[in-house]
Amino acid sequence: MTHPHNPPSQPLSALKEWDAQCQLLTTGRLSLLLRKGGIMETHNGFEVEHRQFLLYPTFLHQNAAELQPAYLPLLRPDPAPGQIVLPALAEVLAVQKVESLEAALRLEPLQALTAGAIERRFHYRNRPWIHALLLRVRPLRAPLTLTETPDLLGCVSWVPLGDMQVETDEAVVAEDELQVRRGELEHLLRA
Repeated sequence: MTHPHNPPSQPLSALKEWDAQCQLLTTGRLSLLLRKGGIMETHNGFEVEHRQFLLYPTFLHQNAAELQPAYLPLLRPDPAPGQIVLPALAEVLAVQKVESLEAALRLEPLQALTAGAIERRFHYRNRPWIHALLLRVRPLRAPLTLTETPDLLGCVSWVPLGDMQVETDEAVVAEDELQVRRGELEHLLRA
């Protein structure tokens, strides 16, 4: 039996991420994202501006060569062109700015990108770092569908959505398992 999680109406933003990664997070197969930022990001690149946000699946820049082979079957064409279907609410449990390439590469088993993709993102724009975000993800009881508009598009990470209330189900990963995943992340960053 699931118990819905109903946060009060609040300003929400959405984080753009590859559809394949959104699928992995929304089903609980993974809880970790590695982020650098989009080409329209500020001078400092991607920042964790929000501790809670909706997942915004993107299809345009998904790259099969940068996704681990086990996750290639998740690649698909956009099932709803002209619409954006937001599947889940994510909460940041931990964020680490990883400034060692060796440490970033150790995180490969915990997330979906290949080692080559991690290295390219780490060095993007000659700024040697990457963010590791451990997320608690709760699927929306009904996916939020928005009509694609110019202000929702573009190569940015964050999209403000304004005040809204969403109803979620229980987190897809149990708390004890999330703590195991947090421990693995911390161990690999210290190694």
